[in-house]
Amino acid sequence: MKDHLIQSTKADRRNPAERVLREAVLVAVTGAVFAFAANQVSPRGLSLARNYFPMGIPDAMRASASGNPLETPIGTNSTALSSPPSLAGRMKQKELQLIDGHRAVQLFHDSHLKSGTIVFLDARDEEHYQAGHIPGAYEFDPYHPEKYFSDVWPVCQAADQIVVYCNGGDCDDSQTAALLLRDVGEASRKLFIFGGGITEWTNNHQPVEIGARNSGNLSTAIP
Repeated sequence: MKDHLIQSTKADRRNPAERVLREAVLVAVTGAVFAFAANQVSPRGLSLARNYFPMGIPDAMRASASGNPLETPIGTNSTALSSPPSLAGRMKQKELQLIDGHRAVQLFHDSHLKSGTIVFLDARDEEHYQAGHIPGAYEFDPYHPEKYFSDVWPVCQAADQIVVYCNGGDCDDSQTAALLLRDVGEASRKLFIFGGGITEWTNNHQPVEIGARNSGNLSTAIP
């Protein structure tokens, strides 16, 4: 054994370039593994094997979501007058329904909002949500779904219409959230993207809720 170790040590001394090459290959392979893993978990990564099931979702839900084909979205009479045409095109490609500020306000004042058959989801991060959101909207940051899924999923299942929004404009977090919900089994026909988002909402002087959901702290502008 001692002779073997001596021979190995001598071999390493005679071939430093070979040792460096082996170490470089090991580093490269390790880096590739970590890069692949990061791409798999990142919401903005390449869709190599798309799986948006967050930790903690029951196995029964996984089976239900993966076993049922996605429902074909039905048309909507809403016209995104306040949204850029490019956004409407992207929504159509992703089989998502786009609504404008006028329609969002109508749904907000609809009596079905109180009964839970209409639901608003805020797809921004916690800091922006706490600063001001559409009153009664549920927080659902799609980049940390494990924090909110257990609360949001039953609400979405019970709803007939789910309005998802973020900041508006170039923000696509609402789309990411809607696609996540659709990928785990939510019907496309129930998902609506409010393209103008919280920016259009406040520009139209609609109320916002500060702090937690149902805090009762209302304002007409985000501080």
